[in-house]
Amino acid sequence: MKKRIYVLFLLLMMLINLSAQQKDGTYTFLNATNSARVAALGGVMLPIYDSDIQLSTFNPSLINPEMNNSMSLSYVDYFNDINFGTVQYGHSFEKIGSFVGTIQYHNYGDFFYTDESGNIDNNQFSVSDYAVYLGWGRQLNDRISIGANLKFGGIQYEDNTSFALAVDLAATYKTKSDWIFSLAARNIGRELHNNYQSVINELPFRMQVGASKSLEHLPFTVIVVYDNLQKWDLTYNDPLDLEGNYDPMTGQVVEKSKVDKFAKNLFSHFVFAGELNLGKNLSLRIGYNYGYRQTMKSPTKKGAVGLSYGVGINVYKFKISYSRSEMHIHGSPNYITITTNLNSFKKH
Repeated sequence: MKKRIYVLFLLLMMLINLSAQQKDGTYTFLNATNSARVAALGGVMLPIYDSDIQLSTFNPSLINPEMNNSMSLSYVDYFNDINFGTVQYGHSFEKIGSFVGTIQYHNYGDFFYTDESGNIDNNQFSVSDYAVYLGWGRQLNDRISIGANLKFGGIQYEDNTSFALAVDLAATYKTKSDWIFSLAARNIGRELHNNYQSVINELPFRMQVGASKSLEHLPFTVIVVYDNLQKWDLTYNDPLDLEGNYDPMTGQVVEKSKVDKFAKNLFSHFVFAGELNLGKNLSLRIGYNYGYRQTMKSPTKKGAVGLSYGVGINVYKFKISYSRSEMHIHGSPNYITITTNLNSFKKH
């Protein structure tokens, strides 16, 4: 058993080395959050081990036999006429492990053709992304579980198309004191085809590590995730200088203290979240993603950017999750997910 874990660890490190220099780009939709529960808890990989099939997309090591015959439908009302849809189904096999199939579709609406002068043509074209996942998970022992997603991502922008193949690798460890730790390396792969440029687009490789703990005397789970493990410096220089980082007289950058820069960069990696279970049929969720806040905030009106929240309700044989993510002061996407287990409809 120890030898197998060691080999898996070496394989993970090799794949990470191959992908560590990749940057976000054409395929950033592979990191988009489509699940209501995940969105409410910060929009990142979650170290929560239960029967919720929604969690498998970001953390395949959570795929387990309790997801057998589970089905999930998700819808995201994004901005304007942009919307996302997801369908998932899980099935377990005794000898080889549990599997989850996922289909995601991102529709960005219809656009009018224009000429070089900006004159609008009456004809329209559509823009969309899509991804197909096949996830696998297996428990190695009572403490350790591993998983992987094999995924195909495609882009259809008018007559321009491209597609890529990637894998996610993840591992989860449960301690005797009920701490849960997860590590995930996502979007390891490459583009296979595009018909609109001569270069190969890179995939948005991303590593995340997280921990969760359910409190003993309160039905509350605390979650902490360190995002973008593969890259330390998440800061960037805004060419519009909305925060006044340049001296208007000299044009030089106004340097901030090293402590301020270090703290800002450090907390941009962290996501804090919590889930409160009020009985068996109601859950309240909240998350705070400081990195989202730094990226999407407006200097003149910061608001609650970076905050997310939601609720989960069990009705009959269905689990309904709803959430909102304060991604910008001008709008907050709405997420809704309905999950059920088809076994619950069988007559015993």
